[in-house]
Amino acid sequence: MKVTPVFNAVVHPWLCDVMGHLTTRHYVAFFDDASYFWLNKLFSWNGEQAEKEGVGFVDVKHTIEYQDEAAAGTLLEIRASLIKVGGKSLTTRYEMINQSTEAVVATLESVCVFFDTKNRKAIALTDEMRNQAQGYQ
Repeated sequence: MKVTPVFNAVVHPWLCDVMGHLTTRHYVAFFDDASYFWLNKLFSWNGEQAEKEGVGFVDVKHTIEYQDEAAAGTLLEIRASLIKVGGKSLTTRYEMINQSTEAVVATLESVCVFFDTKNRKAIALTDEMRNQAQGYQ
């Protein structure tokens, strides 16, 4: 399984909760931002295509495991691995890494579907997309 760095972030104080570490809502935001970069690496897809071409990606399942704290000032790297390519879906594992210690801060297993924005339903991945994804498996 190929692991690809896709996103970097800084844990700013205003992203932390009353206990002084990154609060839950911002883990999700960082993983969401990383997913855009990941989809761009896989398929050269960007959010503009949702409007111009009427296709995009919709998350349908998230499983997050929190493994280590990330305090204000922590530098994070998010890495992605393609686990599975389905008929309409992709399953990706993201790892949020503390760049200073290499500790895994959190993981996300995400299932997203290729989506027709006009008809509001999942559609089949194209053969071209499948071929592009093979380079990351």
